[in-house]
Amino acid sequence: MENTWIVIPAYNEERYIGSVISDVKKYCPNIIVVDDGSRDQTAKISKEVTVLNHIVNMGKGAAARTGCDYAIKKGAERIILIDSDGQHEAKEISLFLEKLKEVDIVFGVRQRAGKMPLLFRFGNKFLNWWTYLLFNIKIEDTQCGYRAFTSTAYKQIRWRSNDYSMETEMIALAGKNKLRYTQIPIKTIYHDKYKGTTVLDGVKIAWKMMKWKVGR
Repeated sequence: MENTWIVIPAYNEERYIGSVISDVKKYCPNIIVVDDGSRDQTAKISKEVTVLNHIVNMGKGAAARTGCDYAIKKGAERIILIDSDGQHEAKEISLFLEKLKEVDIVFGVRQRAGKMPLLFRFGNKFLNWWTYLLFNIKIEDTQCGYRAFTSTAYKQIRWRSNDYSMETEMIALAGKNKLRYTQIPIKTIYHDKYKGTTVLDGVKIAWKMMKWKVGR
Protein backbone atom coordinates (compact mmCIF):
# COMPACT_ATOMS: atom_id res chain seq x y z
CA MET A 1 0.00 0.00 0.00
CA GLU A 2 3.07 2.25 0.02
CA ASN A 3 2.16 3.94 -3.27
CA THR A 4 -1.61 3.98 -2.73
CA TRP A 5 -3.24 7.14 -1.39
CA ILE A 6 -6.80 7.71 -0.21
CA VAL A 7 -8.28 11.16 -0.85
CA ILE A 8 -11.29 12.28 1.20
CA PRO A 9 -12.91 15.62 0.29
CA ALA A 10 -14.77 16.91 3.35
CA TYR A 11 -17.09 19.79 4.16
CA ASN A 12 -18.70 20.08 7.60
CA GLU A 13 -18.43 16.35 8.30
CA GLU A 14 -17.42 16.37 11.98
CA ARG A 15 -20.12 13.79 12.66
CA TYR A 16 -18.60 11.08 10.48
CA ILE A 17 -15.06 12.00 9.43
CA GLY A 18 -13.45 10.43 12.50
CA SER A 19 -15.00 7.01 11.91
CA VAL A 20 -14.27 7.23 8.17
CA ILE A 21 -10.58 7.82 8.88
CA SER A 22 -10.45 5.02 11.46
CA ASP A 23 -11.97 2.55 9.02
CA VAL A 24 -9.76 3.59 6.09
CA LYS A 25 -6.58 3.32 8.22
CA LYS A 26 -7.21 -0.39 8.57
CA TYR A 27 -6.60 -0.79 4.85
CA CYS A 28 -4.29 2.07 3.83
CA PRO A 29 -2.01 4.33 5.91
CA ASN A 30 -1.75 7.12 3.34
CA ILE A 31 -4.80 9.31 3.85
CA ILE A 32 -5.46 12.87 2.75
CA VAL A 33 -8.44 14.80 4.07
CA VAL A 34 -9.15 18.01 2.20
CA ASP A 35 -11.10 20.29 4.52
CA ASP A 36 -13.08 22.39 2.07
CA GLY A 37 -13.66 25.48 4.19
CA SER A 38 -15.59 23.68 6.91
CA ARG A 39 -17.11 25.74 9.72
CA ASP A 40 -17.09 22.85 12.19
CA GLN A 41 -14.40 20.57 13.70
CA THR A 42 -13.71 18.51 10.56
CA ALA A 43 -10.06 19.60 10.27
CA LYS A 44 -9.34 19.19 13.99
CA ILE A 45 -10.80 15.68 14.10
CA SER A 46 -8.74 14.72 11.02
CA LYS A 47 -5.38 15.88 12.39
CA GLU A 48 -4.02 12.33 12.76
CA VAL A 49 -3.74 12.14 8.94
CA THR A 50 -2.62 14.61 6.29
CA VAL A 51 -5.03 17.56 6.22
CA LEU A 52 -5.11 20.11 3.41
CA ASN A 53 -7.21 23.20 4.02
CA HIS A 54 -9.26 25.40 1.74
CA ILE A 55 -9.85 28.75 3.43
CA VAL A 56 -13.30 28.97 1.84
CA ASN A 57 -15.67 26.34 0.51
CA MET A 58 -14.72 25.72 -3.13
CA GLY A 59 -16.72 22.59 -3.90
CA LYS A 60 -16.19 18.84 -3.98
CA GLY A 61 -14.40 18.89 -7.33
CA ALA A 62 -11.89 21.46 -6.14
CA ALA A 63 -11.27 19.57 -2.90
CA ALA A 64 -10.78 16.24 -4.67
CA ARG A 65 -8.39 17.84 -7.18
CA THR A 66 -6.34 19.43 -4.39
CA GLY A 67 -6.01 16.07 -2.68
CA CYS A 68 -5.12 14.16 -5.83
CA ASP A 69 -2.51 16.74 -6.87
CA TYR A 70 -0.89 16.41 -3.47
CA ALA A 71 -0.94 12.60 -3.67
CA ILE A 72 0.81 12.73 -7.04
CA LYS A 73 3.52 14.97 -5.58
CA LYS A 74 4.01 12.39 -2.82
CA GLY A 75 4.62 9.67 -5.40
CA ALA A 76 1.20 8.03 -5.51
CA GLU A 77 0.78 5.35 -8.16
CA ARG A 78 -2.83 4.62 -7.23
CA ILE A 79 -5.46 7.01 -5.86
CA ILE A 80 -8.84 6.17 -4.35
CA LEU A 81 -11.56 8.75 -3.76
CA ILE A 82 -13.91 8.11 -0.84
CA ASP A 83 -16.74 10.34 0.41
CA SER A 84 -16.46 11.78 3.91
CA ASP A 85 -19.99 11.11 5.17
CA GLY A 86 -19.52 7.43 5.97
CA GLN A 87 -21.64 6.08 3.13
CA HIS A 88 -18.76 4.01 1.69
CA GLU A 89 -17.26 0.89 3.26
CA ALA A 90 -13.47 1.04 3.59
CA LYS A 91 -13.18 -2.75 3.39
CA GLU A 92 -13.98 -2.48 -0.31
CA ILE A 93 -10.68 -0.68 -0.95
CA SER A 94 -9.05 -4.03 -1.67
CA LEU A 95 -11.65 -4.76 -4.36
CA PHE A 96 -10.86 -1.49 -6.13
CA LEU A 97 -7.13 -2.16 -6.00
CA GLU A 98 -7.52 -5.69 -7.31
CA LYS A 99 -9.50 -4.47 -10.32
CA LEU A 100 -7.08 -1.58 -10.86
CA LYS A 101 -4.39 -4.10 -11.76
CA GLU A 102 -6.19 -4.67 -15.05
CA VAL A 103 -7.58 -1.24 -15.95
CA ASP A 104 -6.89 2.49 -15.65
CA ILE A 105 -9.93 3.47 -13.61
CA VAL A 106 -12.50 1.64 -11.47
CA PHE A 107 -15.98 3.06 -10.79
CA GLY A 108 -18.14 2.10 -7.85
CA VAL A 109 -21.82 1.34 -8.50
CA ARG A 110 -24.18 1.88 -5.57
CA GLN A 111 -26.42 -1.14 -5.03
CA ARG A 112 -28.87 0.14 -2.46
CA ALA A 113 -30.30 3.60 -2.96
CA GLY A 114 -33.48 3.11 -0.97
CA LYS A 115 -33.22 6.54 0.66
CA MET A 116 -32.45 8.31 -2.59
CA PRO A 117 -35.60 10.14 -3.76
CA LEU A 118 -37.23 8.75 -6.90
CA LEU A 119 -36.62 11.98 -8.80
CA PHE A 120 -32.89 11.82 -8.08
CA ARG A 121 -32.71 8.16 -9.13
CA PHE A 122 -34.36 9.12 -12.41
CA GLY A 123 -31.89 11.99 -12.82
CA ASN A 124 -28.94 9.65 -12.28
CA LYS A 125 -30.27 7.25 -14.90
CA PHE A 126 -30.65 10.12 -17.35
CA LEU A 127 -27.04 11.19 -16.78
CA ASN A 128 -25.89 7.59 -17.25
CA TRP A 129 -27.65 7.47 -20.63
CA TRP A 130 -26.46 10.95 -21.63
CA THR A 131 -22.86 10.00 -20.80
CA TYR A 132 -23.06 6.93 -23.01
CA LEU A 133 -24.65 8.91 -25.86
CA LEU A 134 -21.98 11.62 -25.84
CA PHE A 135 -18.83 9.75 -24.87
CA ASN A 136 -19.55 6.10 -25.63
CA ILE A 137 -18.68 5.05 -22.10
CA LYS A 138 -21.28 2.99 -20.28
CA ILE A 139 -21.35 3.63 -16.55
CA GLU A 140 -24.20 2.36 -14.39
CA ASP A 141 -23.74 5.05 -11.72
CA THR A 142 -22.05 8.21 -12.99
CA GLN A 143 -22.55 10.08 -9.71
CA CYS A 144 -20.96 7.61 -7.29
CA GLY A 145 -17.98 9.21 -5.56
CA TYR A 146 -16.18 5.95 -4.69
CA ARG A 147 -13.64 5.31 -7.46
CA ALA A 148 -9.98 4.49 -8.05
CA PHE A 149 -7.46 5.30 -10.76
CA THR A 150 -3.78 5.11 -11.56
CA SER A 151 -1.51 8.15 -11.47
CA THR A 152 -1.11 7.89 -15.23
CA ALA A 153 -4.87 7.96 -15.70
CA TYR A 154 -5.21 10.95 -13.36
CA LYS A 155 -3.09 13.06 -15.68
CA GLN A 156 -5.64 12.35 -18.42
CA ILE A 157 -8.82 12.76 -16.37
CA ARG A 158 -7.77 15.72 -14.20
CA TRP A 159 -11.02 17.66 -14.08
CA ARG A 160 -11.60 21.41 -14.08
CA SER A 161 -15.00 21.32 -12.40
CA ASN A 162 -15.12 22.54 -8.82
CA ASP A 163 -18.56 21.15 -7.98
CA TYR A 164 -20.34 17.79 -8.17
CA SER A 165 -19.95 17.69 -11.95
CA MET A 166 -16.33 16.61 -11.42
CA GLU A 167 -17.48 12.99 -11.28
CA THR A 168 -19.10 13.22 -14.69
CA GLU A 169 -16.24 15.23 -16.20
CA MET A 170 -13.87 12.50 -15.06
CA ILE A 171 -15.92 9.94 -16.96
CA ALA A 172 -16.12 12.16 -20.04
CA LEU A 173 -12.34 12.51 -20.09
CA ALA A 174 -11.91 8.78 -19.56
CA GLY A 175 -14.08 8.19 -22.62
CA LYS A 176 -12.32 10.81 -24.71
CA ASN A 177 -8.92 9.35 -23.85
CA LYS A 178 -10.15 5.78 -24.35
CA LEU A 179 -9.01 4.66 -20.92
CA ARG A 180 -9.63 1.12 -19.79
CA TYR A 181 -12.29 1.00 -17.11
CA THR A 182 -14.47 -1.35 -15.13
CA GLN A 183 -17.20 -1.14 -12.50
CA ILE A 184 -17.76 -2.91 -9.20
CA PRO A 185 -20.89 -3.04 -7.05
CA ILE A 186 -20.52 -1.36 -3.67
CA LYS A 187 -22.73 -1.15 -0.63
CA THR A 188 -23.95 2.31 0.24
CA ILE A 189 -24.98 3.42 3.72
CA TYR A 190 -27.24 6.48 3.96
CA HIS A 191 -27.03 7.87 7.49
CA ASP A 192 -29.02 11.02 6.77
CA LYS A 193 -31.38 12.24 4.11
CA TYR A 194 -29.98 11.92 0.60
CA LYS A 195 -27.05 14.21 -0.15
CA GLY A 196 -25.43 14.62 -3.53
CA THR A 197 -26.40 15.69 -7.00
CA THR A 198 -29.67 17.65 -7.01
CA VAL A 199 -32.01 18.14 -9.96
CA LEU A 200 -30.46 21.55 -10.64
CA ASP A 201 -26.98 20.02 -10.43
CA GLY A 202 -28.08 17.39 -12.95
CA VAL A 203 -29.27 20.00 -15.43
CA LYS A 204 -26.00 21.90 -15.11
CA ILE A 205 -23.99 18.71 -15.55
CA ALA A 206 -25.91 17.72 -18.69
CA TRP A 207 -25.23 21.16 -20.18
CA LYS A 208 -21.55 21.02 -19.27
CA MET A 209 -21.26 17.61 -20.91
CA MET A 210 -22.29 19.15 -24.20
CA LYS A 211 -19.47 21.68 -23.82
CA TRP A 212 -16.99 18.96 -22.92
CA LYS A 213 -18.02 17.06 -26.03
CA VAL A 214 -17.12 19.93 -28.35
CA GLY A 215 -14.27 21.23 -26.19
CA ARG A 216 -11.08 19.59 -25.03
